[in-house]
Amino acid sequence: MENIPLRSRILETIVSKSTLKQRVFDNTFATFNDLKDTLLEMASEMDDALEGRLDRRVRIEYRDRGKFEAQLQIANDLLIFQMHTDVFEFDANHVVWQNPYVQQERANSYCGVINIYNFLSDSFKFNRNADEGYLIGRIFVNREKRYFAEGKHQSAVRAMQFGREEISREALIAILEAAICYALNFDLLLPPYESNKRVTVDQFNTKLDNSKFITGKRLGYDFDVDDI
Repeated sequence: MENIPLRSRILETIVSKSTLKQRVFDNTFATFNDLKDTLLEMASEMDDALEGRLDRRVRIEYRDRGKFEAQLQIANDLLIFQMHTDVFEFDANHVVWQNPYVQQERANSYCGVINIYNFLSDSFKFNRNADEGYLIGRIFVNREKRYFAEGKHQSAVRAMQFGREEISREALIAILEAAICYALNFDLLLPPYESNKRVTVDQFNTKLDNSKFITGKRLGYDFDVDDI
């Protein structure tokens, strides 16, 4: 390696890494489009199953928010799915490095990521821009379209199982159902009294825009990544 001119090594690195990362991006983007289709189908199926069983003001609605974002509203919860456009490698302490699939071929560790966030639907409805959302899951996809998921209640394919299977519609359904179930049972807690005991005049004078009053499911409490 020392005998190869530095310029040649630079060019070779550009070729190898750009090719690898482009392949990862393409696989992640294809997965994200499959996820969108799956969300649309699930929203339609659940809406049909609930016909006549609840108030029609309770909405189950899918919305495409662009190439790299989609949302699913279920009652008072809003799940936002966002594909990051960059490709990542894991930090040295991540458990994925203990996986033989990654140890045998480092290129397998480069992944695209799809994030799953949970917000209150009213935060968007009333333009409460300061409200907090929570990252409840992530889907990782690599150059071979192998995947794993981490996050709240995500147990289908973990980091140590990475490499065993390709991402599929059935896998996406399992990931999405776990995220939806967690969000529905992740209830809004009343913030501690101490955190809200002082309010400024400005907050009340501008309360019509709602953005001065912050709301979040765990506002004032710790939100631990206890099962990641």
